Amino acid sequence: MAAGALFLLIGGAALLAAAPSTASATRTVHLMIHFSHFDLPSLAVQPGETVRFVITNTDPIDHEFIVGDAEVQLRHENGTEPSHGLRPGEVSVPAGTTQETMYTFPTTPVPTLEFACHLPGHYAYGMHGPITIG
Repeated sequence: MAAGALFLLIGGAALLAAAPSTASATRTVHLMIHFSHFDLPSLAVQPGETVRFVITNTDPIDHEFIVGDAEVQLRHENGTEPSHGLRPGEVSVPAGTTQETMYTFPTTPVPTLEFACHLPGHYAYGMHGPITIG
């Protein structure tokens, strides 16, 4: 998928709408998926920071990477979207590939933010981590 396509649409969820699609990343975070776990247990960001996520899936199975609040995570846990890549902070990561997404974090307090994979059973297995703003 062309990286430019990731920047063309702004997500419909209120939190995702805060992410301007043309923002420049202030930091790049590399994540590795191995044995159905992210190698990053948690993430700290600054208010308004734009992060470029580069996710490498070394597993022989597909995964996804979703950044969002509890509402976003619940929507994905319920399986309403089979693939990702058109919204900031949401990307499908097929087996053996590296994918990218960008996300601009809100400047106002958000109760809970996390990154997660919601393919069947993956969240329960531990594929998620908290994001702290501040």
